[in-house]
Amino acid sequence: MSLPDTMQAMVTIGHGDLDQLVLHEDWPRPDPGPGEVLIRVGACGLNNTDVNTRTGWYSKAVNEATTGAAYDTVHEDDPTWGGAPISFPRIQGADVCGRIVAAGAGVDPNRIGERVITDNWLRDPDDPDNKDKTGYFGSERDGGFAQFTTIPSRNALAVNSPLSDAELATFSCSYSTAEGMLTRAMVTSGDTVLVPGASGGVGGALVQLAKRRGARVIAMASQAKHVDVAALGPDRILPRAPGDLRAALGDEQITVTADVVGGPCWPQLIGILERGGRYTCSGAIAGPMVELDLRTFYLRDLTFTGSTVIDAAVMPNLIRYIEAGEIKPALAAAYPLEDLREAQAAFIAKKHTGNIVVIP
Repeated sequence: MSLPDTMQAMVTIGHGDLDQLVLHEDWPRPDPGPGEVLIRVGACGLNNTDVNTRTGWYSKAVNEATTGAAYDTVHEDDPTWGGAPISFPRIQGADVCGRIVAAGAGVDPNRIGERVITDNWLRDPDDPDNKDKTGYFGSERDGGFAQFTTIPSRNALAVNSPLSDAELATFSCSYSTAEGMLTRAMVTSGDTVLVPGASGGVGGALVQLAKRRGARVIAMASQAKHVDVAALGPDRILPRAPGDLRAALGDEQITVTADVVGGPCWPQLIGILERGGRYTCSGAIAGPMVELDLRTFYLRDLTFTGSTVIDAAVMPNLIRYIEAGEIKPALAAAYPLEDLREAQAAFIAKKHTGNIVVIP
């Protein structure tokens, strides 16, 4: 197969606002190194990590909610997932669906032609369970906001599905994040799970994946999105920010809060948990600084779990769920790659339900 030497790519040139995303029509096409594959990108999903890394929101100098705009102060030594500096220029974008078009040394050439989605956690092959030795696709190495991308062969997972590239590009980050949270919180059919922010990519995935486990699910979302959220299958839907969450829940006994929102409502998300309940978190889009009464935490025997680096089994399990039709995509919109700024602005505005993707 003849491949071009250059490609279209949206390149992030530094921390800051949307003007840091620069379109190139002749960016050098990467070649797969040993153990890697080259993927022709069919579609690539947008996620909060794209925004947070670009703006530097992960820096401890920032204590605001995710806004998508530049911050006045960002510590250059801690503005990424792993707390290490990101190097620019960088092609972001983690949720790739595409086809393998070339294989590096040591990779079975029969993989060429496979349709794949990406497992975004880049692990040390000699120490795969060491979370300190992980990186993220589109952060520690170039990702999928381009026509072509490379990734270790083990991170390109074959998928057999009638879903479109755009639909499959909604799964990797949001759904693996959600499944990682539920796995860490050990959610079972005996649980009732509260999901704030259920209209977002991770929130919608939490609803579906908790229901798949047989749990009762109470979703929280703005009134305008209730119809879309209902299609994901929760047992009940509450307002995004009820004044009195306990009263809104009535007799519901919440055993797990699965949260990516945080912010001002956070004390209520903890306060409604049953004795022995679990709180699992993988985000703070409404604000990272919260107030906790430690007496609630210890007197009620609560368990808190942070969830970032997922267990290695999560992505292969997701592939099985996709192929079996047990979970479905929530595709809100698809934009051309050259309109990534507009796509990310729409993503930040949060008027959509589900996931937004770009198509090279």
